[in-house]
Amino acid sequence: MLNEFAYCPRLFYLEWVEGDFRDNADTVEGRFVHRRVDAREEALPEAAGEAERVHARSVYLSDEALGLVARIDLVEAAGGVATPVDYKKGEAPDLPEGAWEPERVQVCAQGLLLRAHGYESRGGVLYFAASRRRVEVPFTAELVARTLDLRDGAMAAARSEVAPPPLVNSAKCPRCSLAPLCLPDEVNLVRGEGVEEPRRLVPARDDALPLVVQKQGATVGLSGEMARVKAGSEVLAEVRLMDVSDVSVMGAVQVTTQALREMVGRGIPVSFFSGGGWFYGMAVGLSHKNVLLRRQQYRAADDPARSLALARRLVSTKVANQRTLLRRNHPDVPDEALAAMQRGVSQALKAGSLETLLGIEGSAARVYFEHFAGMLKGADALAKEGPAFDGRNRRPPRDPVNAMLSFCYALLAKDLTVTLQGMGFDPMLGFYHQPRYGRPALALDLMEEFRPLIADSAVLTAVNNGVVKASDFERGAAGVSMTSRGRAALVECYARRMDEMATHPVFGYRISYRRILAVQARLLARHILGEIADFPGFRTR
Repeated sequence: MLNEFAYCPRLFYLEWVEGDFRDNADTVEGRFVHRRVDAREEALPEAAGEAERVHARSVYLSDEALGLVARIDLVEAAGGVATPVDYKKGEAPDLPEGAWEPERVQVCAQGLLLRAHGYESRGGVLYFAASRRRVEVPFTAELVARTLDLRDGAMAAARSEVAPPPLVNSAKCPRCSLAPLCLPDEVNLVRGEGVEEPRRLVPARDDALPLVVQKQGATVGLSGEMARVKAGSEVLAEVRLMDVSDVSVMGAVQVTTQALREMVGRGIPVSFFSGGGWFYGMAVGLSHKNVLLRRQQYRAADDPARSLALARRLVSTKVANQRTLLRRNHPDVPDEALAAMQRGVSQALKAGSLETLLGIEGSAARVYFEHFAGMLKGADALAKEGPAFDGRNRRPPRDPVNAMLSFCYALLAKDLTVTLQGMGFDPMLGFYHQPRYGRPALALDLMEEFRPLIADSAVLTAVNNGVVKASDFERGAAGVSMTSRGRAALVECYARRMDEMATHPVFGYRISYRRILAVQARLLARHILGEIADFPGFRTR
């Protein structure tokens, strides 16, 4: 990790302290170049003065007094003199020193470890695979001093509770695999640190997508590197595991032990829903390493002032987005309704308590859902056995539109629970929604601003485009539920909405809503950790 600290202290902190790592083409190619030297671990002779020549690959060395640990790609030794060889995938740079500082520091640290184990080590070698060139790196007094200084700096950074600041407008960031997690330009823009227009370093869309299985009696299993969904002897679907971000099973769907073990081992959460769409919970692997984030989250949640400040922002943004959706989709929304909701936006930012905020949110929701039916252009087709929409109602929903709203809210809560869990948050502890057994309060907090933009919008699309029909619902004494076909159709509408591109109101670039959820969750983490003073809500125009 000394290489990473020399390259970018924040990169070191994210990987070593917060436990974040992501592959890109460079890291995958680097592992391929190292495949031979990493094939097996070898040991050096204990006696430093042995005369025979030694070529040892993947040598693990550590020294407590030196404070360093390394796995050396190759050690060439003869007569007590050892030379560490470090493999690099790229071409040797055209520099007077022969290589960039991070690479020279890394091989120097390996040489210091060899010295600590009784060998004489005068210099190292960097082998650049693309140009097939060996670059000699002499261990000068200046390089040794620089290496030890960086070691001390890395140790100090690891003890800190605040990550080093991002690099400003650095050319290093676009090729960094952690740029979508670090958000260097976004954090600097919010902090006012010399960035006027952030570069879009976040991929526009995800390569991996959720797998939703709702065929009753189906089984999710494994077939090599594929997730296979079967109903009896019929194969319903096969998806590469590398293309799956998470799995959701609804109702009587089985997941084999082998599939469950493989998925949680790969960091693929498996979420469980009732047949009606109630989110029960999820199976995940070991918790994210970022304990510091959870500690700061607990501290913030125990601070009434910090919780209220964040809750104000979330509720104000939610009401603003509800107002925007109403204004865009209602053909004749009353001016009084829009004015009332605009007052709610302003009042939410000034609320003196969570109780007051709940009242403001409730008043705005009442106005919003009073006029929600005006946005439904195809609702008559769903009203054969009763009203298609009779105001907002739930537990159980009493009409088809409310059944769809509740189902989409459950999907959104699941998606944010998965996102937050993967970043190191405790999704059960929120700031606005108070803790309750089994409720993902933080996911409910963050989904507030996205309820109208994602869930409500998906329902409007399903109704107005005739995607769902009256036959997709079952009415009974316990309320209205969706059939399997209806749920499948609504899941497709929800997935398409999540894949739609939107312009981030703060950063100005276009990314999918699924990516926006991740960006907002990471900005929340940066706010909780004290890197940015305010959490920028996602308020659409």
